[in-house]
Amino acid sequence: MSEVQIAPERGTGRTPGSAAAPRVLIVEDESALSMLLAYNLEAEGFVVDRAERGDEAETRLAETVPDLVILDWMLPGVSGLEICRRMRAREATRTLPVIMLTARGEESERVRGLSIGADDYVVKPFSVPELMARVRALLRRARPDRVATILVAGGLELDRQNWRVRRAGREVHLGPTEFRLLDHLMERPGRVFSRAQLLDSVWGLSAEIDERTVDVHVGRLRKALSEPGERDPIRTVRGAGYSFDETFGKG
Repeated sequence: MSEVQIAPERGTGRTPGSAAAPRVLIVEDESALSMLLAYNLEAEGFVVDRAERGDEAETRLAETVPDLVILDWMLPGVSGLEICRRMRAREATRTLPVIMLTARGEESERVRGLSIGADDYVVKPFSVPELMARVRALLRRARPDRVATILVAGGLELDRQNWRVRRAGREVHLGPTEFRLLDHLMERPGRVFSRAQLLDSVWGLSAEIDERTVDVHVGRLRKALSEPGERDPIRTVRGAGYSFDETFGKG
């Protein structure tokens, strides 16, 4: 059994991740993009449902209300803008968090999307890690009981909300990339990720970075996490990639 745990939210006595996994509905007619988003969300522990048409999304929303909707502006059947307007008119979906995806980057279009009820607005092409961060941030605000904010393994603690890492009570100073890398590995202890998978999930598919860059950042992460004599929580699997050691913190 994994030793990575979700710590109770400070001051509440509540465990954010104790409820069922957050459910996300992706409404996107570009199947490749829809599959990419689903893959990354499922890798982070979300339950994902997908629809490629606006009218299909309406049916899904009537059957089950998710925790968040990622909604494309231009859809066959019913437009994303109209779906969002209808959602805000219905009691069951009035406060449902919505991130709108669009190729329209003009300020007037962003204002239009937000004015009809979208909570956030992402212009294509976008960084997948950035979108994942927006999903977590929006869920933390709208559904604070559905998203883990603190991961703990042994004496290592990662606080997503405040972007802080501690080990054995001391502050660990990480750069943004090392923090995202640790977050990604620590959330899935024991799972081995190839360099290509880490580039996709941590840097984003659009990043033109050599896979060996991953080795450099893993090296920096290891150096920051462990003082002399301390156990390294990051495991190298020769020929395969890296993982967070699922035995870290045992004994």
